Amino acid sequence: MKTYRIAVIPGDGTGPEVIREGLKVLDAAGQKYGFTTDKTFFDFGGARYLKTGKVLEDRDILAIQKFQAIYLGAIGHPDVSPGILETGILLKLRFALDQYINLRPVKLYSKDFCPLKGKTPADIDFVVVRENSEGLYKGMGEFRNKGAQDEVAIQISYNTRKGVERCVRYAFEYTRRRNKAKKLTLCGKTNVLTYAWDLWQRTFNEVAKEYPDVKTDYAHVDAAAMWFVKNPEWFDVIVTDNMFGDIITDLGAMVQGGMGIAAGGNINPRGVSMFEPIGGSAPKYTGKNVINPLAAICAASMMLENLGEAEAAQAIEDAVIKLVTTKVKSLAAGQMGYSTSEIGDMAAGAFR
Repeated sequence: MKTYRIAVIPGDGTGPEVIREGLKVLDAAGQKYGFTTDKTFFDFGGARYLKTGKVLEDRDILAIQKFQAIYLGAIGHPDVSPGILETGILLKLRFALDQYINLRPVKLYSKDFCPLKGKTPADIDFVVVRENSEGLYKGMGEFRNKGAQDEVAIQISYNTRKGVERCVRYAFEYTRRRNKAKKLTLCGKTNVLTYAWDLWQRTFNEVAKEYPDVKTDYAHVDAAAMWFVKNPEWFDVIVTDNMFGDIITDLGAMVQGGMGIAAGGNINPRGVSMFEPIGGSAPKYTGKNVINPLAAICAASMMLENLGEAEAAQAIEDAVIKLVTTKVKSLAAGQMGYSTSEIGDMAAGAFR
C-alpha cells in the first residue's frame, strides 16, 4: 500500500472546517483505492502571527519541502492587516517552492447553480493555466516622493523568457494530455502592454510549433472576460500571466457556481505542489458548521491526480457531482440544506 506524505495547513477562519471534511473524504478514498496519507499539520496563519509576530520562516520552508504535497485550507485573519499573511505565507510558499503554475479548472457540475442563462455542464468545462511566480506579483517597484503631491508609485511587471516559456510549455502539455478540444488560448493585452506581451506572444508562437496537434488562438483579457459570460463553451485551456490569471479565475469560479465549488493547485511539476479551495477564510462563518466544504474536497481530488492516483481523484469528483446534482440545494454557506460535516460525511460515504 502506497503512503503519501502530506503537509496540512488548515489555516484561518473556516479553513480548518473544510480541511477536516476534505481529509475525511481523502481517507475514505484511500481505503477503497489502496493508499494512505501520512499527514503533518502546520499552524501557519493569522493566529500564529498574532501570537508570535512570525509568518513563514526559512526553517518552515525547509520542513515543508520534505512532503509530496501540501493541502491548504485558507489564509486570512480579520485582525491582521491585508497583505501581511498573503505575502508572508502564500506568496512566500509559492516562490520558495517554485510553484510556477496556478492551475484552475472551471467546470460546471449542475446547471441549477450556473448564473448564466441557458448554459449547461457541456458548455462550461475549461482550465486556466496561470503563471504563478512572476509578473506584477514579483513585488518589484518603488515610490518616488512618497506622501508629496507629485508622488509616483511604480509597480513592475517582471517577465522572463524562462518563466514565460515554462508556463506556456506546461499549458501545451496539459492541453494535449487533457485531450478534449485540444485548443490553447493565450490571454493577454498585446495592444497596450507591448513589452511583456510581446515576449508572451513570441514565446507562445515559437513553442506552438512543437505541438502541431494543438489548435491555438489569442484573446485580449477584457474580451476573454466577456466571452466567459457570453460563450464559455469556446474555451478549452487558457494560458495567461499572474495578474490576468488572478482576475479571470475568480470570474470563472462564479461561472461554475461560486467559490464554494472552486478549487485550485499551485504546481511545481518536479517539486512540492499545494492544493486549496479558492474561497477565503470566511471568518463570519467560523465555527458554525455551515461553510461549503466541496471546494476543499475538489482540491483533495486535484491533489490525488497530481500524485498519480487518477482513479481515486475521479471518484472524488464523481461523488461531488452526485451531491451537487441530487442533494445540495445551494452552494452558498448556510444554504446548502446540510451542515459542513454532513456534506463531508455524504462525500466520504460514496467510498463505503
